Amino acid sequence: MDSSPKTPSRATIAAVQMISGPDVAPNLAEAARLVAEAAAGGARLVALPEYFPLIGASDAARLAARETDGAGPIQDFLATTAQKHGIWLIGGSIPLLADDPSKLRNSCLVYDNAGRRVARYDKIHLFGFKKGEEFYDEAETIEAGSQPVAFDTPFGRIGLSICYDLRFPELFRTLGKVDLLVLPAAFTETTGRAHWEILLRARAVENQCYLLASAQGGRHPNGRLTHGNSMIIDPWGDVLARLDKGAGIAAAELDPGRIAEVRASLPALRHRVFL
Repeated sequence: MDSSPKTPSRATIAAVQMISGPDVAPNLAEAARLVAEAAAGGARLVALPEYFPLIGASDAARLAARETDGAGPIQDFLATTAQKHGIWLIGGSIPLLADDPSKLRNSCLVYDNAGRRVARYDKIHLFGFKKGEEFYDEAETIEAGSQPVAFDTPFGRIGLSICYDLRFPELFRTLGKVDLLVLPAAFTETTGRAHWEILLRARAVENQCYLLASAQGGRHPNGRLTHGNSMIIDPWGDVLARLDKGAGIAAAELDPGRIAEVRASLPALRHRVFL
């Protein structure tokens, strides 16, 4: 339905913030409500947060929620929702089957405005953290991806990442020149309070592009507190939109002219030296 023009067009883009729980059905209903709100506000590209279909479920429940690549109720929801609203929809991340039957892939799926899937990215960097009683080890249940992913849209070239990937700038460099980086996340409050905004703004500045971060943000039914602060950042590092905690939308305009202006005045991408 849409083809990608040589000159990207201006567009409103939106980050959806959620406080997902352990049951898929109510999370999909909440995602549908928020995507509809973003589309009604004029957004042409909308991104959901990491694990928008379920957070706080047991490992067994998350494994049970895995879908086969290309088939399943969560994927059907994403395709139908994108087509219904005529938007490009980035499905945060969902659990897909892994090569290891005891694990899952944490996968970000992208659908165009006709509901066709155009990209899949599997989270490469798996979060590990231990501080006091707070402990996470994603490698116990998640199988890491290995392939960076970028794709073309009418609004420019978009690179994908998920949450902990944010700490590894070399991943973003492998994507080449992009107009927008999208990062669905469920950052913990501990690490988010310390590093979230610093890292987001750094990735936008060093790649001289827009960055959209769609986060989980609030107290989840299992007691977990996620940092939220979904935001959209421009190529100069200015925060254009932000939502601290709670379910809602952060929206702003992606302007290709602003990218060109920043890259012309400070041509850092052309000045790179490969050592």
